[in-house]
Amino acid sequence: MPKLGIKPIRKEALVKATILEIGRTGSLDVTVSQIAKRAGMSPALAHHYFGSKEEMFLAAMRHILTVYGAEVRGALAVAEGPEGRVRAVLLASFSPSNFRREAVGAWLTFWVLAQTVPEAKRLLAIYQRRLRSNLTAALRSLAGPRAPDIAESLGAMIDGLYLREVLKSGPPDGAAAVATALRHLDAELARRA
Repeated sequence: MPKLGIKPIRKEALVKATILEIGRTGSLDVTVSQIAKRAGMSPALAHHYFGSKEEMFLAAMRHILTVYGAEVRGALAVAEGPEGRVRAVLLASFSPSNFRREAVGAWLTFWVLAQTVPEAKRLLAIYQRRLRSNLTAALRSLAGPRAPDIAESLGAMIDGLYLREVLKSGPPDGAAAVATALRHLDAELARRA
């Protein structure tokens, strides 16, 4: 097995520290010093690995999106039937690793960052396209031509549940979030009948 160098280990530590610090503060008002301190290194070393705070934020979002994507792919691989595929996407969206306080806070800052940073906007667009595509494919046999519209509303529901979570106290409740999204899905599918 190849030996893992110190650079990837330190970069991973900085990414995790970025997520934790953003989650702790709930804003982009996090300094490189705070991130570096949490990662157990100097601000100069953090700048050496990423160049800027913005690059750290983008690396943190790439990490969150990678974890999310892996969970969705894994859930879809074992899902049965179209309804099971929709449920799989929702369960992955609100899983303990994706719907934790730090990740939810990072998502909020990511949406803010996407307003002004082209790379963040691009990453957000990729996420939204994949989510819409996964949901639309799963919904086609359940909703016919309404599948893209229902997929869009479920995507908005997921985003909305993340935004609401930022305003709450206590640990995130992924099961309640999935139940809310499924009620919305049931209501949309009932409209078809």
